[in-house]
Amino acid sequence: METAILTQSETLTLPRPLALDCGRSLEGVQVAYEAYGSLSASRDNAVLILHALTGDQHVASPHPITGKPGWWARMVGPSLPIDTDRFFVICANVLGSCMGSTGPASAAADGAPYAMRFPVITIRDMVRAQVELLGALGIEQLHAVVGGSMGGMQALSLAANFPERTSAALIIAATARHSAQNIAFHEVGRQAIMADPAWRGGDYYAHGKGPEKGLSVARMAAHITYLSEAGLTDKFGRNLQDRSEKTFGFDADFQVESYLRHQGIAFTDRFDANSYLYITRAMDYFDLAEEHGGKLANAFAGSSARFCLVSFDTDWLYPTTESRQIAHALNAAGKPVSFMELSAPHGHDSFLLDVPALDRVIAGFLRQ
Repeated sequence: METAILTQSETLTLPRPLALDCGRSLEGVQVAYEAYGSLSASRDNAVLILHALTGDQHVASPHPITGKPGWWARMVGPSLPIDTDRFFVICANVLGSCMGSTGPASAAADGAPYAMRFPVITIRDMVRAQVELLGALGIEQLHAVVGGSMGGMQALSLAANFPERTSAALIIAATARHSAQNIAFHEVGRQAIMADPAWRGGDYYAHGKGPEKGLSVARMAAHITYLSEAGLTDKFGRNLQDRSEKTFGFDADFQVESYLRHQGIAFTDRFDANSYLYITRAMDYFDLAEEHGGKLANAFAGSSARFCLVSFDTDWLYPTTESRQIAHALNAAGKPVSFMELSAPHGHDSFLLDVPALDRVIAGFLRQ
């Protein structure tokens, strides 16, 4: 597999204030992005990839903190499904995050971090920043927008609210609105962060240490939702971790406990706790039908894009029924849509892992 050649890694400052759904606006918004490949003379070969909750712009290049390969390096590159020899591929860190785009850790007008003074944002606000980036790059219409999980929510929002901006939308393992169960899991994570004494009401930046324990627990709880029961059982079962007998204590006796603790601790090295609060709240507020008069089909009335929806049979976070609802709404709106449920053992995270059928779907859809 060839490595994608990074064309640009930059931070754009938006030229005008960004109006937000909460009624406020942000000035001097920065959008950190990476791009791969070359933009055609007709500027019609751009593919915008939108990342998930804890993702970032490093879609096909090593992460600067962890050193790990880009989160979709298996998908983006020369001769890969999202072919950088053919497409100009863009991925930007979302508004509210912590890898270069403006978020709670960014400096406000007084020079201090926004912390909890940062306005509450929505998925549509994130998309507004993405659209401003496209404008700055001189891209009027995308060949396609692609996103999985929260990235799929953004892709839906872009296709619905800025229909002239893309000719195709590929939505993977996503939903048109967050369910009560989704909101409940997020609230557990937020409460874990805010209950950590080191959170300090969000003003922890000057203290050298944030709510690492709370953020770690939040990540552990969320990570469970990204996996399937069968996948966890196959990988860990009830196997003990580095011991032959139970300790009759509260150490990590089981391998699955040790795995989750590792995932939680590693997460605190690369993610900001306040960003986690704001982004999960944006996801919880997402309801595309509510934004368009209470009927999901209305959201796509102005779109001329073709759509492709992909779900996974072991994903219980955003199950196939939710993708099917989107497909029904697109059918009701008379829009061209293909929909498929893929079999994979990995649960929700299947879109990030080795699922050859997904590779074929993405490559085929983008070739059209």
